[in-house]
Amino acid sequence: MTLRVTSCRTEYMHNPLGLDERKPRLFWKLASDARSAVQIAYQVLVARSEEQLNKDIGDIWDTGKVLSDQSTHIAYEGEPLETEGCYYWKVRVWGAADIVSDWSDPAFWTMGLLSRDEWKALWIGRKSESDLEMQPSPFFRKDFTVKDGVRRVTAYATALGVFELRVNGAPIGAHFAPGWTDYDTRVQVTTFDLTERIHPGHNAFGVILGDGWYAGTVGFLGNKVYGERPFFLMQVHIDYVDGTRDSVLTDASWKTSRGPIVYSDMILGETYDARLEKEGWDSPCYADADWETPDVRPGYNGLLVAAVEPPIRITETMRPLTVRQTAAGTYIYDMGQNMVGWTELRVKGERGTKVTVSHAEMLNPDGTMYLDNLRVAVQQENYILKGKDVEVYEPRFTFHGFRYVELIGYPGVPDLDSIVGKVVHSDTPVAGKLETSDERVNKLYANITWGQRGNFLSVPTDCPQRDERLGWTGDAQIFARTAAYNMDVSRFFSKFMWDMVDSQQPSGAFTDVAPDAGWIRHKMWNTRLNWFAPDNAGWGDAGVVIPWTLYLMYGDTRILATHYEAMVRWVHYLKANTTDLVRPNYANYGDWLSIEADTPNEVLATAYFAYSTKLLAQIARVLGKSEDAAKYGSLFEDIALAFRKAFVNGEGRIHGGTQTVYVLALQFGLLTDTLRDQAVDHLVADIQQRGDRLSTGFLGVGYLLPALTEHGRLDVAYKLLTQEEFPSWMYSIKHGATTIWERWDGWTEEMGFQTPQMNSFNHYSLGSVGEWMFRYMAGIDTDPVEGGFRHTVIKPQPGGELTNVTAQYESLYGTIAIAWHVSGSGQFHLKVNLPANTSATVYLPGDQRRMDGIPVAEKDRLTPYRIGSGEYVFECTMPK
Repeated sequence: MTLRVTSCRTEYMHNPLGLDERKPRLFWKLASDARSAVQIAYQVLVARSEEQLNKDIGDIWDTGKVLSDQSTHIAYEGEPLETEGCYYWKVRVWGAADIVSDWSDPAFWTMGLLSRDEWKALWIGRKSESDLEMQPSPFFRKDFTVKDGVRRVTAYATALGVFELRVNGAPIGAHFAPGWTDYDTRVQVTTFDLTERIHPGHNAFGVILGDGWYAGTVGFLGNKVYGERPFFLMQVHIDYVDGTRDSVLTDASWKTSRGPIVYSDMILGETYDARLEKEGWDSPCYADADWETPDVRPGYNGLLVAAVEPPIRITETMRPLTVRQTAAGTYIYDMGQNMVGWTELRVKGERGTKVTVSHAEMLNPDGTMYLDNLRVAVQQENYILKGKDVEVYEPRFTFHGFRYVELIGYPGVPDLDSIVGKVVHSDTPVAGKLETSDERVNKLYANITWGQRGNFLSVPTDCPQRDERLGWTGDAQIFARTAAYNMDVSRFFSKFMWDMVDSQQPSGAFTDVAPDAGWIRHKMWNTRLNWFAPDNAGWGDAGVVIPWTLYLMYGDTRILATHYEAMVRWVHYLKANTTDLVRPNYANYGDWLSIEADTPNEVLATAYFAYSTKLLAQIARVLGKSEDAAKYGSLFEDIALAFRKAFVNGEGRIHGGTQTVYVLALQFGLLTDTLRDQAVDHLVADIQQRGDRLSTGFLGVGYLLPALTEHGRLDVAYKLLTQEEFPSWMYSIKHGATTIWERWDGWTEEMGFQTPQMNSFNHYSLGSVGEWMFRYMAGIDTDPVEGGFRHTVIKPQPGGELTNVTAQYESLYGTIAIAWHVSGSGQFHLKVNLPANTSATVYLPGDQRRMDGIPVAEKDRLTPYRIGSGEYVFECTMPK
């Protein structure tokens, strides 16, 4: 049996630049045509040069033959890594019969600047223009000369704000770099390899700086939350083959000027005056004598860290489906999809003509743009023509949530080629695919993924259109598992955990949003809101739920170890603020946006206290902290007992009586066997008396279908999934939704639009049903004992009117794929494909009773099969 090594990655990335992790982790995948292919050993070589590696010499780390089946999270243990070092590596593995593979293709990583004293560059900015409320985006430039014999050119760049880097007239890099962090604590550094962009002789750097999250408008928290104006920092090292080095640093020798971007704000849009363009400003030998000397900032006290998050990129372009002229003489386009990003405009007209490009998610009944839900956000660009041939424009430092685009003041008659939509989000690669025999379910899944794309932009935002776009932690934790099935969010959530830890309070409380950006101060002093809770159940718990989710989906134990003490502080904080282990009722949000079902805050808060404690015990066990595991496991049992004493009567009725109180009690393991069966009956009765409809809000919705499925009511779960009457997932789809709405009643036939004060039509929280679709409907789940899909549990659960489901998930080991269908005669057919070096336990449909959390079934109905990698086909007769 021959194994092939593929897809070598370092810290989840292909050939990453500028790491600051001293023990980076290595990953690889294996391919084999044989069944049950496994790795029994590996050898990793790491060298300082590709030449040494090609000679099979690992001059800084040679593991030798290591007897292990591990092919992910291999922590580097070689010689100490050096600042700006470039390291090449490859791996080979041994399979069955001790047959060794060929070496993998070489991979590499580079290190960044590892200590503060290595930074010699200075922060540069441009002084504000006193007569302007909104400042123009500053332009910077620097000419420099390069000698012959260049070996490598590396740039390390960051900003308090966001920047666009240009090299010899061409842009380089992604959008909105660096991503949003708590700038008082840290800012991310992006590393660029400019070797192919720099040539001997004259060269030039150009930089455009945006206010971004640092000095621009942050949600409804106002502008200048972190600082008054943006600054830029860059250090470039030019290494020559003769061993010498030149450097280009940001300092007072650069030049700065205002340019055509009159203003550009994340929330308030952009105005661009093409008449002010400075042709050639970012190219060598430009005449910049009239440009200003930049303002030099004395320093920055935060951490300069390597960029952890995936870059923000344009991932797709969308062409409009239709365009029509309005009675007002404007033109409204339908993009056919609610999306996030911006519009590229093509226009030709007289110099000085202003064209406004306006964006909205919905239309009013009269066909005009529905803008009421934007609050103070301005989803518009104003473009002033320079009057030369066809002009092409797109904004730089703003983004919008929209399906409809209105052109106001357009000269002439635009057509379908006059605009193009740019889809923009954190570039988290697609990991999951899912399709069923029901087009409604397929549309629901598409809406879930579009909602994720639209809201995962540096942080998991709550909406992309109005003046908010904050990283709400409760929304993130309930959706995290769904997000990980849909896309590779390993780095995205690793970065978000630092946002949470940076915002954690001295008391141990995790915050409602991260980065906090002044939200705590805002809510504590805002008497109109009257929200003074120091923490919120289900929101702060994200500090435990998200690391655990990353362990489940990626087998990442380092994130558990890194943030273990922060999680301990959270659980201790919760315990300290209880009465007999019952949490108080002060939470502001509760089961946010539930429908005619008010879950008591104290019930919800105590349930989540138990859940965080239960997860902490499991995390301690994974990390080998046996004493902590026993301590927190015992605390969980005590909290569960306190929950039952305070809130559960002898008939299994839970205080509040909402679907959410039953769902959380069931899923978090807070009930005895007898009470559990009674609670399931009460939950189902509530659903049925509502006409097979749900009432759960943000916190209950993600657990609703899993609770029903795991407790023998798969039939009710499928009824809820495909229910078309309000409230339901399908209600919005029946009325044209292309993303998940924030509210079940964002728009209804009877009432029209909900309150514009909070009504987003692109919000991912209620899309957390995606987890159920993968784990239960399709049946692809990870074994929590091993984590990361090293061992997969394949347990499809057909039901409702679905006749077939196909799904796949790109794990760290490779593609896990299933396809099942039910024939007209009741025969169940299942095809399973597993990647090399993994295994699975396969369960066929049957009586899904549970006892003490362990699935059991009638002997001839539910037979688990243990399989290795490869393709398998199973058949059985569906139970009556």
